[in-house]
Amino acid sequence: MKPVALLTPTYGRDLELCTLLCESVDRHVTSFSKHYLLVPDCDLSLFAHFGSERRVVLPASMFLPKWLRPLPRVVQRKRRQYWWSFRTKPVSGWHVQQYLKIAATISLPHQRFCILDSDVVFFRNFDLARFEYPNSIPLLNMPDEVTANQIRHSRWVDTSHRLLGLPTPPLPASDFIGHIIFWDQRTTRAMTSRIEAVTSLDWVEALCRTRDFSEYMLYGYFVQNDARSSAKHTLTSSTPCVSYWDQPKLSPEELNRLLRGAGNDDVAFSVASFSGTPVQTIRTAIEEMRTIRTPRALPRKISGLKALC
Repeated sequence: MKPVALLTPTYGRDLELCTLLCESVDRHVTSFSKHYLLVPDCDLSLFAHFGSERRVVLPASMFLPKWLRPLPRVVQRKRRQYWWSFRTKPVSGWHVQQYLKIAATISLPHQRFCILDSDVVFFRNFDLARFEYPNSIPLLNMPDEVTANQIRHSRWVDTSHRLLGLPTPPLPASDFIGHIIFWDQRTTRAMTSRIEAVTSLDWVEALCRTRDFSEYMLYGYFVQNDARSSAKHTLTSSTPCVSYWDQPKLSPEELNRLLRGAGNDDVAFSVASFSGTPVQTIRTAIEEMRTIRTPRALPRKISGLKALC
C-alpha cells in the first residue's frame, strides 16, 4: 500500500489561512506521506518556516514551463499576480494554481493525491489510510448541478469537453468542484495526454489559451468518459467538508451556526478566502469546535447540495 500525498497551492496573501490549514492537518489528518505547499517563487521566504519532515515547500517554477514567467509584482490588477509568455495572453495566479495541481500530481513521486486549498480547515480527525493505492478513491460528482443560469460553470462544462475531444452534454450537467478532492497520478497523466492529442499543444499551453476552465471539471469529465480511469474511482455526491462560497464575510455567530450544521461525517470546513471573513474569526470558531464533544458518527444521507460539498 502506498500512502496519499497532500497538495496545497498557495501564495502570500493566503499565508494566515495556510497557517490554519497546516495546524489543522498536523492535529487531525493521519496516514499521509507528505504535505506539499506549492508557492510562487517570490513567496518562498514567507513559507519556508513550514518546511518539516512531513511538509515540503516547493517553488512554482519547478512545475511550470520555462516559457511561462511571472510578471513583476508592480504589474498587478486587483492585487493579483500574472504570468506572461509569447505564446498566450497573460494568465492570473488563479489559473497558475490550477496548472500547479495538475503538474505536481504528474511529477511528484506518489500515486494518490488529496488536494486541499488554503482555505480548508480540519476540525475532526481524518484518516487517509483507506485511500492508499491501489484502493479506489472518491470522485465528487454532483449530477444535474450545472444549469444554464450558471454562466461560468456551464462554460467550464463546454471547455472541458472541447479540450478532451468529447461532445458537450446538454444542461443540466454534472459538477465536480468541491473541497478535499482526490486525484490519481496515472489518471492525471492520461488526462493531459488526451488534451495534447486533441489540441496538438503542450497541455499547459492549451490551458493558457483556453483560460476559462476548471481543473476539477476537466478531471471529472475525463474520468467519467474513460473506462480504465473510472474503475479507480468511486462516485460520491459530497465531500466531508462544510463550505461557504459566498462573498459577504461571516460574523462569528454565522460561522458558528454553519459549523453546528456539520454532519457527523464532516471533518473540515472551508470559508472561501474572497469572502473576507477574518482569520481570527475562523481560529476562534475552531477552538470552540474543539471544546464540543464529537458524537459517535452515524450514517447520513449523501446530499448533492453545495452547502455540504
